[in-house]
Amino acid sequence: MDERCIGDILLQDGSVSTDDIAEALAYQRETGTLIGQALLRLGAVAEERLLAALSTQLELDVLDAAEIPSDELALSRAPTALGLPLRWLTAKEAVIWFESEAVDGAKPGRAANGHDPEATNLPPPGATLVVAARNPLDPALGERIETRFDGPIRRVLVSNRSLDAALARLHDASARTKGEALTDAERLREMAEEAPVIDFVNALFEDAMRAGASDIHVEPYEHEYVVRLRIDGVLSRVQTQPRGRFDAVASRIKLISGMDIAERRLPQDGRQSIRFAGEDVDLRVSSLPGAWGESLVLRLLRKRQELPTLEGLGLEGPARQSFDRMIREPNGVVLVTGPTGSGKSTTLYRALEQVNDGEHKIITIEDPVEYDMDGVTQVQARADIGYSFARGLRAILRQDPDIIMIGEIRDGETARIAVQAALTGHLVFSTLHTNSALAAVERLTDLGVEPFLISASLRGLVAQRLLRRLCPACARPAGAADIKAAEALMSEAGGQKQGIPSNLLTGPANWQIPTGCPQCRDTGYTGRIAVFEAACIDGSLREAVAQGASADKLEAAAREGGYLSMFEDAMLKARTGVTSVSEVLRVLASNTEAGAPLEESGA
Repeated sequence: MDERCIGDILLQDGSVSTDDIAEALAYQRETGTLIGQALLRLGAVAEERLLAALSTQLELDVLDAAEIPSDELALSRAPTALGLPLRWLTAKEAVIWFESEAVDGAKPGRAANGHDPEATNLPPPGATLVVAARNPLDPALGERIETRFDGPIRRVLVSNRSLDAALARLHDASARTKGEALTDAERLREMAEEAPVIDFVNALFEDAMRAGASDIHVEPYEHEYVVRLRIDGVLSRVQTQPRGRFDAVASRIKLISGMDIAERRLPQDGRQSIRFAGEDVDLRVSSLPGAWGESLVLRLLRKRQELPTLEGLGLEGPARQSFDRMIREPNGVVLVTGPTGSGKSTTLYRALEQVNDGEHKIITIEDPVEYDMDGVTQVQARADIGYSFARGLRAILRQDPDIIMIGEIRDGETARIAVQAALTGHLVFSTLHTNSALAAVERLTDLGVEPFLISASLRGLVAQRLLRRLCPACARPAGAADIKAAEALMSEAGGQKQGIPSNLLTGPANWQIPTGCPQCRDTGYTGRIAVFEAACIDGSLREAVAQGASADKLEAAAREGGYLSMFEDAMLKARTGVTSVSEVLRVLASNTEAGAPLEESGA
């Protein structure tokens, strides 16, 4: 056993700082909790690292959640056989089971004398008792168990989330669901401050950050609530918990995000900066009352997250040339369009970096400010106090700016002010919610901007989506049938279905398909790449905009300048093996008349 205390182990391997230790010791004096749990609750260390250090210090194994019995009977059988009250074990934050029941919770076999151990409340012959607890070396816990069981005892370490789930399974979930209706604000706050609830919510954050998730969804139903993570744009279920615990967990999430924990009838929004596992995170929370409780969605914005480069984003070829040209214009409006979560803000931040040469006054108005930028004045819009984008934009124009970024054009007033700012010599960057780049022209018209003003002020349009990247560890070459189908899609793309220009089909084709492995959580994908379409507003395209031309005529005019659609850009990326054709069709099927996704044999 390592004689060093856990704080020294974590300090020496660089997991925590001396300030973290001092803060944890102060917390320990106030609450009496273990130093490791104090560091965890303060967000100074990730639980995975804490368990590894405790395993080294105490020479105990760390169990995965799958190694703990999954049903209530298996967890209650050992306490019943040993005469240990479940209430006492719960107070000690401990669960015990016979090792033979860890895999599937099956009933133990009959003893040599022919008696059923369960029926006689006897331990299985030769069984090992496994003890998992918040403090597995608790003297009182160990002494009482040893007086009741004279066989081998194996003490183990488990994550707080796994332990809390096991403790919850010892109770009758239906009884808890039908129990007291928690409407009292003080009781909700008391529940939110309980250590198991704090640890469970912290574990949610840890799991999400380790997986690279952008959002956490906590969704209640009649008898359970489900936790899902959005990873690389796709939601996946990670755990299911008894419904009786939901009120406490929801109250904890609302408490740390500055929301009213007593209000459960109306939607709420909250935001807070938190520190978790040594990392600062901006947390944005939305609650929506449903039939079985409040659905909670948590958006995680890492403050130290590195902005990808334009090349890393996937902006290349004709789209990159058009983008570089439009952001170097002395004035005008440049719009980046796409749905929520498609990376528009990241692209605009990179555009600001390109033009931030120290000679221009750059001001942004955002909601929220997602990344801190040197040399840029960033303004936070506050709709709750009437400080809208339009109001903020008027104030910005009095600050003598050269370049302005508006987080989003949401209404006609903001659109008209942005256009007027462009016409008076400012370069304006903003985002808009449309399905394609050229559809932004129609959207501005719908917002009340005249076509001739759009034509005079608009300098460029960009649209983008995010596709999942193929996992480099398990992607494999596509079969002959898949390649033939992919080539057919390529030949059907392009203006008037003339195919993608041959000068863009450089190098040999490398069509790949996903398979799945542990590194990508068996999805076949890891990380994302953006696909783009970009059009500079000049020449025949400017004339078409001024005349209020149809979408088809706008596209024909844009193609004269080398415009490629997002679908074409995506197929070019799939041709190089960055993503798969099935992923292209999953995200962009509405952008093409192509048929059903490819049948990726073995995927």
